[in-house]
Formats: sequence, structure tokens, C-alpha cells
Amino acid sequence: MTTVTVPKTTDQLATSGLDLRYGDRTIVQGLDLTLPGGAVTAIVGPNACGKSTLLRGLTRLLDPAAGTVTLDGSDIHRMPVRALAKRLGLLPQQPVTPEAITVESLVRLGRYPHQRMLSPWSSADQAAVEEALRRTGTAGLRDRPVDQLSGGQRQRAWIALALAQDTDLLLLDEPTTFLDLRHQLDVLDLVEDLHREAGRTVVMVLHDLGQAARYADHLVVLHDGRLAAAGPPGEVLTADLVERVFQVPCRVIPDPETGTPLVVPLARRR
Repeated sequence: MTTVTVPKTTDQLATSGLDLRYGDRTIVQGLDLTLPGGAVTAIVGPNACGKSTLLRGLTRLLDPAAGTVTLDGSDIHRMPVRALAKRLGLLPQQPVTPEAITVESLVRLGRYPHQRMLSPWSSADQAAVEEALRRTGTAGLRDRPVDQLSGGQRQRAWIALALAQDTDLLLLDEPTTFLDLRHQLDVLDLVEDLHREAGRTVVMVLHDLGQAARYADHLVVLHDGRLAAAGPPGEVLTADLVERVFQVPCRVIPDPETGTPLVVPLARRR
């Protein structure tokens, strides 16, 4: 009898019975969710439905009121902080830039999980920084103060920091917020390249349903802190779901460029 070995799925985040609260207010409730490893997942939903709160819970920035969060089956709250930081990188929403810091100095902060007390900066550390600058197209900005960059440049610098952390799992909280269309697409193209060329698992919060469907392999839809749907965009994003979750009557048609679902709101009758 031949034994078939099933490869172990890596970089898989999952929640079980997850409740997340701020004080007495429950934001995410009873969430059972599995985010596939080796894929790009987009989390979408109306404002204040719990998207960013969920991302905080997945990265241990917010302790569960109930339930668990696991990474490849291990409870993240039982993992040493540095061990988790070597597995999982986070770009928070609207990160605060240290005053007068340059792009390269910011990106070097991503190497913190790999540093040890009294250990010198190594060639491996610098190589990780250089690779992050190259991949994000920020090498030419290395000596520029971050607070003097455009919004798109600043966002790429922060993504470079997350890349320098050298994790296989990258979580991005609304990486396209406040960017114009060109810079939104630049950031999302970069995310796609990181997934396809470097094999990174990416989980990101997005607002634009068309962009989420175009760039993600897996879609998670939240509604009032609960899971409304999850799966491939072509199966999940339907007119009924959009109207139920977003209260927007619409048609869902194939994107003429990619064939992915495109949401077209119905015109108001006057």
C-alpha cells in the first residue's frame, strides 16, 4: 500500500469562536474563519463592521474576549513575541512616522525581530533592507525624510518596512486609503508581485469591491461583526450579497479586463 504524504499548509491563520471587544462593546462576535495559506485574501465589508478590529485580533494587537486565533494550528497568544514577529508582518492603518526619519532608517526598523542584544548589524540584515527597497521601488528614496514623501511613496516605504521583517505572511490594513487611483493600483500591483514572485501570503483590508475581486484569490465579507460570506470572489460576490450587506442594489458583471466580478450600482429612479 502506497502512503501519500499531504503537504502541510503553511501561513494559515484561523479563528474559532472569536469575540473581540473594546470595553463593553463587542465588535467581532463568534467568528469561525480560515484564511488560506499561499493566497491573497481581501477582507471587505461596510464601515464599522469589524474589518480593522479583526486584523488587530489576528496580529495579537487586541486580545480575544473569547475564542482563539491560530497560525498553522498554534495559538498565537502562546507564541513568543519575537517568534510571531518572524512569521507575521503588519502594516497598520495610518501608521505614525517617527519625526525626520529617512526611508532607509524606517525600513531598517523591520529587522528588529531578528536582532539580539549586543549583536551587530549584519550583512543579512542589510541584504533584507536592500531587497525590500528594491521590491517596493524606494531605493532611490532611501535618504529622503519619510514625512516629505507623497502619499503613494510613503505607503511603499511602510510596505518596505514590513518586507524587511522577512515574514512569509503579510497583513495590510487598508493599504490604499487616501491614495489616488494610480497609487492605489501601484500598491495593489506590488502586493500581487509579492505574492506571485516571492510566494508571500497576504491578508488585506480593502474598501473597493472591484479591486478586492481583481487582486484577491479569497474574499472574506464581514457584516456587523459576523461572517457574511467567504470564498473565491467569483462565488462570493453576488448582487444579493451586496444588497444585503451594503444596502446597495446592483448588478454584478464580469470585469471587461480580467473577468473578475465588477459591482455596478443601479441608477436611482427619479
